[in-house]
Amino acid sequence: QMQLVESGGGLVQAGGPLRLSCAASGRTFGSYAMGWFRQAPGKEREFVECILQSGIGKYYSESVKGRFTTSRDNAKFTAYLQMNSLKPEDTAVYYCASNSFGYSPNPAFYNNWGQGTQVTVSS
Repeated sequence: QMQLVESGGGLVQAGGPLRLSCAASGRTFGSYAMGWFRQAPGKEREFVECILQSGIGKYYSESVKGRFTTSRDNAKFTAYLQMNSLKPEDTAVYYCASNSFGYSPNPAFYNNWGQGTQVTVSS
């Protein structure tokens, strides 16, 4: 199984930027679509974005569109989530996940998940 490890989370002031990374252990990384999800305390896991295998197709939730940018470097086996203009409501544990098919905002479509990284946005 391809192992996914998120990093880059932390405490940031509202309005600031933060970049998350998702490093994959498997050399088959380029065969998987990558999704980003987040979960705040007491809330359901929420779709954030999905980037297709080629890195060209990208899908964003309305809550982050225009503020977050996704990318991937298949040669480095890494996906990225660049978060700008962060708001307190962005505070959550952020997860990366993979599937072998393509775009889906449904967490159930993803069968491989990282451990999550905490992002806390202060006012």
